Amino acid sequence: MPDGSAALSLTLHGAIAEIAAADWDACAGTGNPFVSHAFLAALEDSGSAGARTGWLPRHAALRDAGGEILAVAPMYAKSHSYGEYVFDHGWANALERAGGDYYPKLQVAVPFSPVPGPRLLVRPGAGIDPAAMGAALAQACREMDLSSIHVTFCTAAEWTALGQAGWLRRLGMQFHWENQGYASFDDFLGALSSRKRKVLRRERRDANAAGLAFHTLSGSDLKERHWDAFYRFYTSTVDRKWGSAYLTRSFFSLLGERLGDRVVLMLAENGAKPVAGALNLAGDAALYGRNWGCTGDWPFLHFELCYYRAIDWAIAHGLQRVEAGAQGRHKIQRGYLPKPTYSAHWIAHPGLRRAVAGFLREERPEIEAEMAALAAESPFRREGEGNAAAGQPGVAGP
Repeated sequence: MPDGSAALSLTLHGAIAEIAAADWDACAGTGNPFVSHAFLAALEDSGSAGARTGWLPRHAALRDAGGEILAVAPMYAKSHSYGEYVFDHGWANALERAGGDYYPKLQVAVPFSPVPGPRLLVRPGAGIDPAAMGAALAQACREMDLSSIHVTFCTAAEWTALGQAGWLRRLGMQFHWENQGYASFDDFLGALSSRKRKVLRRERRDANAAGLAFHTLSGSDLKERHWDAFYRFYTSTVDRKWGSAYLTRSFFSLLGERLGDRVVLMLAENGAKPVAGALNLAGDAALYGRNWGCTGDWPFLHFELCYYRAIDWAIAHGLQRVEAGAQGRHKIQRGYLPKPTYSAHWIAHPGLRRAVAGFLREERPEIEAEMAALAAESPFRREGEGNAAAGQPGVAGP
């Protein structure tokens, strides 16, 4: 911590509304909408994050002696490990078998959203290292006599700082598309190998020849009828995947109302009837794909709405990348290549900590090897095929 850190104090809050939006956003910045006060408040005010779903807000605020907020973190007390996308069920089972209690635990995360971004949110100029915020959170975990605290989908810088402070570090993987200065979708296609380029053109042609009308809606163009339709898509997808419908219908209305032009909904209509949609949020540098759903069967519609139109939109708006969420090896052939994701874990029980550390030492080389193997499937042209291969990912994390 900086000089004078003894005067710093950490407070925990049972609702995001207890922290002024201006103070929170002064720490969170504007780059990633998922850690904005507006997004987190929409989750709580809609009943999506709370007692019903087992995500109890315990948002952290670090204050100086005068009460000014210098750093915040979106944090939740959890009695389960669902909706996180970084799986620790095995850790929980191991501690329970040993006679300990893994739950409740503390989770520093964005509920139900596997979107990488900052988690230890420090006000610019505050002079606080992310590790100092991590130390304060670990101390709170000790004082509450809880098993662990988990910072998931954090930035590489946070991951490094927490690792240097003794936290256990875990590596994951997602698929992202990167804008190599493309002027158009055709410009992007030109960076692909001839065979892959033909495949993508055929998929787009078939999707757009199915008689559907496509719309990209944002801001004031989004009406309640659009959210009614999208909620049907969302719940139908949840039902097919045997998941839980964490998000309530009112969440989507609040999202559109509070985030405005940051919300980008790709919609397909059959006649006047909406039949599919892909929900995205726009940050300063990236378009984040979040939810998708469909009530029919049309060729390549999922690829068109979720991947290709997202690329189109990102190019048109000068964004650096599209992050298409968790899982999906099929994304590689559409230009979305493997990228590392990061999480850090503080575990109180010495035996469990040793066991998890050993597990992570074995897991990380496997993740790195998988990323390297998947990167080899890149659809981009290799050296000697006309252009240098575009968008090749860096595999090794910091």
